[in-house]
Amino acid sequence: MISLNDYLYNGNTIYRILHNYSDDLKKSAIESGNTVDMAHGNYLLAVIQLLEHNDFLTAQSQKIREFYKYMADKYPFLAFTFKGRIKSLIRLEEKINGYIVEFIYDYYLEHGEYPSESAIKERIGRIKDLIAYRIVISIPKCNVKEGEDYREVELKYLYEIAEALPAFLEVRGFNAEISGMDDFSQTIKERNRPYYRDYVEKPTLSGYKSLHISFYDTASRSNIEVQLRTKDMDDYAEIGPANHIRYEKRQQKERIRREKIPVGENTIFDDAYERITKLIQLDLSKIDVNMFGAVDNRLINDGCGLYRGRLILPYEHLSKFQNNLID
Repeated sequence: MISLNDYLYNGNTIYRILHNYSDDLKKSAIESGNTVDMAHGNYLLAVIQLLEHNDFLTAQSQKIREFYKYMADKYPFLAFTFKGRIKSLIRLEEKINGYIVEFIYDYYLEHGEYPSESAIKERIGRIKDLIAYRIVISIPKCNVKEGEDYREVELKYLYEIAEALPAFLEVRGFNAEISGMDDFSQTIKERNRPYYRDYVEKPTLSGYKSLHISFYDTASRSNIEVQLRTKDMDDYAEIGPANHIRYEKRQQKERIRREKIPVGENTIFDDAYERITKLIQLDLSKIDVNMFGAVDNRLINDGCGLYRGRLILPYEHLSKFQNNLID
């Protein structure tokens, strides 16, 4: 069984790693008849194409920039950032194998048998955040009326911005996609409820909060995800306890799944589980990838998108208003 970890110690570029890993996955799939590995390898080609032929990202980010300009005009009293990233190779590999493990486990619990390879491949195809944009807003406390809680004020504007986003992007060639959530947000207005995954109204077990929405970009024929958060939510996710809690809970979940499906019962589950385990245990300071360096798993200088992803755009707006009254 081959894994991404096998390609991280020879000083290769991210391009070479992707090509070699994708090619070897597909060769192995042909030899073993494992069509899930074939789908896995083909999915990695999408990342290769993003990194090698990313001219369309310039046009795409310019369209996203139009919403930034809209916000700067409509909400001059807010501070906010727009960031865009191509998903990192390590995060993508974790997600692909995580989807496989989770789907097989849940299917087995419900049906008492294992899902077909076609069903597993369909699950991999649901990953639509190779390109992700994040909007983070903050209201300076000097712009909050006396007696108001700035968190409540920020939340009001966060949802207001979320309501405006789908229609704004749709006229620019982005089609909002159904979220797939069974339990829609009650805070989002009815017309937009099917599109949003509202982790503000219903935080994850780790306490993570954010609004997520996916779009299909008709010009580039690619999917993007947009996340909307307040600064407090972003701090919690990026530098707060959410990362550590998520890590601990994931390890616990994986152990439970492994106990339920013993080694040898399902080869596809075994391979995906082993790949996840290797990535969880990866010591970033030991790997040798061109334009990447790490002192440990916290102090990281990623210049190639291996762990943190490739930056597409940074836009920043700082409020110039002082003691501004908000209607």
